Amino acid sequence: MAEKTEKEKIKSKTISEMKKLGVYKKEYNRVIEIYAELVAQYDKLNREFEDGGYAFEVDTVQGGRKKAPIVATLETLRKDILAYSDRLCLNPKAIETVTTEKKGKSALASALASLE
Repeated sequence: MAEKTEKEKIKSKTISEMKKLGVYKKEYNRVIEIYAELVAQYDKLNREFEDGGYAFEVDTVQGGRKKAPIVATLETLRKDILAYSDRLCLNPKAIETVTTEKKGKSALASALASLE
């Protein structure tokens, strides 16, 4: 069996975390797929940034300095990851705003079912 790719590992872990939080639905798989891709890209670029000695500025043709393209890309990925993690209820602030599904019936549902 082939080893899972980084993206597949992130996707599996994300689904597992969402199930623990009670917010997973198979209909979210497309969004989870995009989220996993973004996190995998971020991890790869962050390793490259680290390997490059955290070079956050580059020289310009005019002789000045500007933000390195990898830094701008990492910043954009962070924002995108945060937005997707909000949608998937994977951070504390987002989970506060949703009602998670609970296993089993509520007391009211059990009482009503017993009347049938």
